[in-house]
Amino acid sequence: MALRYLDEQIAEALLEIGAVSLRPKQPFTWTSGIKSPIYCDNRITISDPSVRDLIALGFAEKIREMYPDAEVLAGIATGGIPHAAFVAQKLNLPMIYVRDKAKGHGKENVIEGSLKPGQKVVMIEDLISTGGSSVKASLAVREAGAEVLGVIAIFSYQLEKAAENFGKPGFAFDSLSNFTALSKVALKLGKIEQDDMELLQSWRTNPESFGV
Repeated sequence: MALRYLDEQIAEALLEIGAVSLRPKQPFTWTSGIKSPIYCDNRITISDPSVRDLIALGFAEKIREMYPDAEVLAGIATGGIPHAAFVAQKLNLPMIYVRDKAKGHGKENVIEGSLKPGQKVVMIEDLISTGGSSVKASLAVREAGAEVLGVIAIFSYQLEKAAENFGKPGFAFDSLSNFTALSKVALKLGKIEQDDMELLQSWRTNPESFGV
């Protein structure tokens, strides 16, 4: 697999199985109330063996190229957990996962699995929107004494807020595919029209005011 074309391969796969949908003229409404021309549910990917393997291969290649010193993979709850398991198996690396909050019983763990101070960790996420959950999980790993090399997601909306949130604690982040690649592939496949591209770009630039 060539990393050069990975973003478009993943984008096409997500569109084909309905993990990502585009409706520029009839926007979706997120839980936050934001109107969006795109809806992403990457949990669907775990039900398609060929797509989940493509994603795992993509993660494995990126980790080999960007973080060859990685010692542990961490799945971010909940969407990143199965993908971290698939990739850990391919790379023969230990895996942990990070809860969104401490367990309410037992040891009240936030991090599940064995993590030693000083270990170098790559965080696996399914989706980056504003980056809030990814940063929270990464901080938990850092506070446990490990080194967070970076966060890699299946898909990123490429919102400016995400860059701002990751930048504050200094975490590197990347994704297998993104909004730019998806828009390009969707246009090529005829899933959107040329005049939709301007609407998509206006949303990415200022999502809060889209459709208002």
